[in-house]
Amino acid sequence: MKLISTRIHGTFDYLFALTMIVSPWLFGFARYDSAMWVPILLGLFVIIYSFFTDYERGVIPDICVKTNLCLDGLAGVFLAVSPWLFGFANIVYVPHLIVGLAGMAAALLTVKEPAAPPRRATVE
Repeated sequence: MKLISTRIHGTFDYLFALTMIVSPWLFGFARYDSAMWVPILLGLFVIIYSFFTDYERGVIPDICVKTNLCLDGLAGVFLAVSPWLFGFANIVYVPHLIVGLAGMAAALLTVKEPAAPPRRATVE
């Protein structure tokens, strides 16, 4: 059952990315290299592909919503397992795990097509 529209998901993508970028300072783990850089770089990546997604919040509609949702799911999995993957789980893992799970949930609960017809960039 898909509960989230692409319009709401687009807003969530940018908020998700910004949360990841500020999380090292918000949750107090900015002094640990891997723990800090994983969410920052992943957040920047989410902003970039969201900018290019063909949904209501995208600016240049080149990536389909299905691809965006796959990338969101993968970003969520990567963020959730990163404390164990990069060996900083003994320092911090809860923010990475919770935000990663939220990203996976949003990807799974979002409809795969925008309600409005896709916009296409035109060249004049």
